[in-house]
Amino acid sequence: MAERMLKFVHTPQKIPQKRTADMRVQDFDEIYNRFETNRAAEQASRCSQCGVPFCSVHCPLGNNIPDWLRLTAEGRLQEAYEVSSATNSFPEICGRICPQDRLCEGNCVIEKGFESVTIGAVERYITDTAFENGWVQPIQPIAERSESVGIVGAGPGGLAAAERLRRLGYQVHVYDRYDRPGGLMIYGIPGFKLEKDVVLRRWKYLEDCGVQFHLNCAIGDGADDTMSFAELRQTHAAVIIATGVYKARDIGGPGAGLAGIVPALDYLTASNKRGLGESVADFDSGLLNAEGKRVVVIGGGDTAMDCVRTAVRQGATSVQCLYRRDRANMPGSLREVKNAEEEGVDFVWLSAPEAFLGDDHVTGVRAVRMHLGLPDTSGRQSVEPLAGSHFNLDADLVIKALGFDPEDQPKMFAEKGLEISRWGTLKINHRTFMTSVPGVFAAGDIVRGASLVVWAIKDGQDVAAQVHDFISQPVPVAVAAE
Repeated sequence: MAERMLKFVHTPQKIPQKRTADMRVQDFDEIYNRFETNRAAEQASRCSQCGVPFCSVHCPLGNNIPDWLRLTAEGRLQEAYEVSSATNSFPEICGRICPQDRLCEGNCVIEKGFESVTIGAVERYITDTAFENGWVQPIQPIAERSESVGIVGAGPGGLAAAERLRRLGYQVHVYDRYDRPGGLMIYGIPGFKLEKDVVLRRWKYLEDCGVQFHLNCAIGDGADDTMSFAELRQTHAAVIIATGVYKARDIGGPGAGLAGIVPALDYLTASNKRGLGESVADFDSGLLNAEGKRVVVIGGGDTAMDCVRTAVRQGATSVQCLYRRDRANMPGSLREVKNAEEEGVDFVWLSAPEAFLGDDHVTGVRAVRMHLGLPDTSGRQSVEPLAGSHFNLDADLVIKALGFDPEDQPKMFAEKGLEISRWGTLKINHRTFMTSVPGVFAAGDIVRGASLVVWAIKDGQDVAAQVHDFISQPVPVAVAAE
């Protein structure tokens, strides 16, 4: 091991070549080129193979990162893929969109002084190579089971659960109201972070594994062409709700109802559908198109970063991001902030909107300067407005990227027995993942609130194990009284 590893002392960190900002803003292709074979092995060899791998500790999936880095350094890529995919249902996706700077790479023990191992880029390289070489083979369960499981939602949580349950031999049916699986990976995350062919490749793989998809199939109360939740429960031995959270948080204030103020997900979905070759009326009309417009995005998370960088590519004349805290307190990835700045986005820190200007259509945002106050109960500093610090930003399009809340699940499914938390998320037994309705489980954002794709994958894998335990429990046998 010593000959091939621990090379961080004399081998500098090299990330895959990043296309120049001038080039990448012309399209929606991924901004990083792929590692060359020798470069991937070289960068993997920088791993220190430490006794306590903090990269794994801080990975929600507990990926065996040092092991597949060593295998990559040794040129044993097929084995590296097998180790990587043992804990992660979608390593090529996590390698692209996980905030590695906050998770594995940000906790690499050589980060201080030598810069971290480029874990995400190597992870992506391993799985892309595996697909190209035919190493990713359809699942062949040891034995087929007669029981079926219904999964509502084809996002990362639902797909991860489907993959794990199929390995156990269950007949898996995934229901989704959209025409493609992937959830926000298809319709929310732009192609420059995650090209859609990568997601569609996993869809094809899962179909080859025997997972059955029911697309354009909304689950509801049975009215308006929806399949009733009650019917779903009768059809399957267990049901998993993995719908995610899609209800946009709104913002009030004078002028909040003006035309030209749009939710982030509507805006991103329109752009992604156009990229998939679909016709989108609101994009063609200009409502959800930033071309030639002065754009202001409100928010500081990864969704806000997706919006500002999409607007640049659509040809906006200016793009500004209005965020009430400073750079150090951004909830999104700082790597994404840097990429946005390179592409010409102007960040207006410590500023919050107070009103929207215009008559029939928005023409600007009236904002106020903020300052950071004392920490609140969570330990995060509060924000307070500075008196007399108002200023205006010109805007033809304002995009609200303030986060997402759950839809009203009990009402949507006509299932009053589903208990929800005070945040509107589904209540579950956190050991078994079961909701208040027997045989109905839930996982992902619909339980934890809007979060990372990697956490949804983790929850999907965990809920699959609990569903297996539930179905495998022996049925009690009644004993006749003597």
